[in-house]
Amino acid sequence: MNVQTNIQNDLNFEKRPANERGKADFGWLKSAHSFSFGQYYDPKHLGFGNLIVINDDIVAGDKGFGQHPHRNAEIFSYVLGGALEHKDSLGNGSVVSEGGVQYMSAGSGVTHSEFNPSQTDQMRFLQVWLLPEVEGTEPAYDTIELTPTDKDGKLKLFLSKDGRDGSMKTQADASVYAAELNVGQAISQNLQAGRKAWVQVAGGSVRVNKITLNKGDGLAIDGSGTLIFDQGQDAEFLFFDLAP
Repeated sequence: MNVQTNIQNDLNFEKRPANERGKADFGWLKSAHSFSFGQYYDPKHLGFGNLIVINDDIVAGDKGFGQHPHRNAEIFSYVLGGALEHKDSLGNGSVVSEGGVQYMSAGSGVTHSEFNPSQTDQMRFLQVWLLPEVEGTEPAYDTIELTPTDKDGKLKLFLSKDGRDGSMKTQADASVYAAELNVGQAISQNLQAGRKAWVQVAGGSVRVNKITLNKGDGLAIDGSGTLIFDQGQDAEFLFFDLAP
């Protein structure tokens, strides 16, 4: 792990390199786990605040996850390539393509399946789990489409506790943003005292307060101050503003 401190801003950073993530290969599914999940267990990486799962999944054509249950978890899938088909016990069904996000609040309990509807092409998505503030709530499902313009050189909010700015509403105390960044662009974001933040790079490379992150890298952030995202090279990343 590579730890750096920005004294001026009172921010602490801990990098989670892509090549140190847990790995799983089931043939039809190849996955990299930022935190302990399934057969991968690392007591040093059990989650970060109320963020407990980030799986970078590649699913073969006509394959997927059959019906399985969830309870008291806020789960979203950020589609990076191909398409993801969802069906659940609430009667919801949809296909979300690249640039889309599907969200499920498992609450008191729900079963669902996720499949790659293509017969031939693989698909890739980030599967993310957050802990809700209150357990046993009514399950819910939603989707949102994010265009390249939405994310071009800025943080686009797509999931939040209060559903502001057209984002999907979650039971977790979190605000989740997506962004794309290239050379000549920069983003400034303030992290308030008493919050945590996580950056997950889905593609390309980006610099956060002079810390370079590449595809698959994560960055845990504690403290308060200003975050500067710059020197992007075909960068696509998620930014999480999290409860402590």
